[in-house]
Amino acid sequence: MEFLFNLFNLPVLLLVLLLISLVSSAIKIVQEYERGVIFRLGRLVGAKGPGLFFVIPIFDRMIKVDLRVVTLDVPSQEMITRDNVTVKVNAVVFFRVVDPSSAIVQVEDFRRATWNISQTTMRNVVGQSELDELLSNREEINQKLQQMIDVSTEPWGVKVSIVEIKDVELPQSMQRVMASQAEAEREKRAKLVHAEGEFDAAKTLADAADLMSQNPVSIQLRYLQTLTEISMEKNSTIIFPVPVDLLQGIFKLGSGSET
Repeated sequence: MEFLFNLFNLPVLLLVLLLISLVSSAIKIVQEYERGVIFRLGRLVGAKGPGLFFVIPIFDRMIKVDLRVVTLDVPSQEMITRDNVTVKVNAVVFFRVVDPSSAIVQVEDFRRATWNISQTTMRNVVGQSELDELLSNREEINQKLQQMIDVSTEPWGVKVSIVEIKDVELPQSMQRVMASQAEAEREKRAKLVHAEGEFDAAKTLADAADLMSQNPVSIQLRYLQTLTEISMEKNSTIIFPVPVDLLQGIFKLGSGSET
């Protein structure tokens, strides 16, 4: 009897388990940073979430999509600039899904697609830029990359917010040339500064000479000051120049006494 009872209750037990399984599969929980894209018999129903909701078992299929910002590293690759310089450039791309339904329906793998379009766009932009622009106008190139990649990913429901070029690696020969150029530029600036200093000093001396020529007493004072500065040196021999006017006066006195 007990065996028959257990045999009779087996279908009931299986039915209960089936019902539990169906109810559990009908309950879906989606996190705050996720959305659940629902397909019913292959047709798109829409995105649901966050929180708890119900789907129709067997008929409905749900795919979760993460809405958080994704950091995508674009690996270093060799590129040729517009002035025919070979460089290695790598970058980082920040993007997020803004339309979960399009991210699932319009593209097979939106992450890989964004990665590939970032690589090709970066190659095109670097190829249209010269080396000096790539090194000095990094911000403008980053903005241009962001706009071009964002236009390409918009149909997929992906918003590219930031694109940053991390590193530009130059060949060794180009590094030596740029180092020589920088050194020559520094020497040029040093010579210009020295020449400007000499010009200012000469101009100041000329102004001082003009001022002193207007007042002969100032020349004598400057002369005495110079003698004072020289006399401070212990091992110095000082020769006092005698004005010609004074010598002429002495000669006249000598000739007068002889007569």
